[in-house]
Amino acid sequence: VQLQASGGGLVQAGDSLRLSCAASGGTSSQYNMAWFRQAPGKEREFVAAITRSGGNTYVLDSMKGRFTVSRDNAKNMMYLQMNSQKPEDTAVYYCAATERTITLSRLVRISPNTYNYWGQGTQVTVSS
Repeated sequence: VQLQASGGGLVQAGDSLRLSCAASGGTSSQYNMAWFRQAPGKEREFVAAITRSGGNTYVLDSMKGRFTVSRDNAKNMMYLQMNSQKPEDTAVYYCAATERTITLSRLVRISPNTYNYWGQGTQVTVSS
């Protein structure tokens, strides 16, 4: 499956932004999917994940209440709604997919190594 993230841009603190991830070359419902981000000089960080059916969603504790992950399997799309954005949200955001189970282990779920399909990333810059 090929993934392409889009929707990034330059926003001001407090604004909202929705990222999209389009899946092609496969059926997205076969994959558990996730969002990661990477700021300059930092390691890639888990943001959120969603199971194949969309029945289970996970968001990093520090982002709960601001970020929401969702998917539309009929459109082979995944989304990340980001509200009340902060300058520290500035990063390149990546979408990723895996056939592995992500519901049983948090460590598996948040590890970049779990995901074997990656999009190219979309830049989000939040100005203060």
